[in-house]
Amino acid sequence: MRESRDRVRSDLRSTGGAAIRLQVKVAAGASRDAIDGWLGDTLKVRVTAPPERGKANAAVERLLAQALGIPRSNAAVASGRTSTRKVVELTDVSESEVLHRWPRDGT
Repeated sequence: MRESRDRVRSDLRSTGGAAIRLQVKVAAGASRDAIDGWLGDTLKVRVTAPPERGKANAAVERLLAQALGIPRSNAAVASGRTSTRKVVELTDVSESEVLHRWPRDGT
């Protein structure tokens, strides 16, 4: 458990304000929406939305916000909009809240 908490903590980057940046690897066009867990220092996420016109990005934002129990508007893709590797910025949520709510087993 300690190793898992340390890994989560190392993947969260505080922006100095009330925001956290999270590295995410996205598999768009998957059979279901899911958070698969950690792949090294990156969270692996699957979404059913296709990787076109921002649909997958919106699905990632929605899935992460729902999993964390925060408003959808508080999760935004900050970089990597056209890549499978993205950085998602989570606002108005503290690191301790993320650690408390984060679904470590992908459920």
